[in-house]
Amino acid sequence: MKLLLVVACALVDADNRVLIAQRPEGKQLAGLWEFPGGKIDPGERPEDALIRELAEELGITVKAPCLAPLTFASHAYEEFHLLMPLYVCRKWEGFVTPAEGQAVKWARARDLRKYDMPPADAPLIAPLIDLLG
Repeated sequence: MKLLLVVACALVDADNRVLIAQRPEGKQLAGLWEFPGGKIDPGERPEDALIRELAEELGITVKAPCLAPLTFASHAYEEFHLLMPLYVCRKWEGFVTPAEGQAVKWARARDLRKYDMPPADAPLIAPLIDLLG
């Protein structure tokens, strides 16, 4: 089984809300809510991949020292096994502007279970609730 390494970020605003994005139509798992991020390119560090993905997807600039690793998910899909570290980021430059047509929403950590998310994202919620309440 192929191992797929992706990286995700819990952007946390001044009100302790977390940004989630809805996967756009035409993509796998369309309509589900997830933490922003994406695939790590060969030879790329997870932090660099996340910085690149956040700039591409949301138009924000994040510096590596502002990314704090929190937890990770390990989930077996039918075609591949996904390994996804989750970083927390509380400081960035610019305004969140979805660049891929995706809907975004700021949500309380304790409310994240109300959103339909991919199975791999579910284990990331409890550590966020522990961190943010």
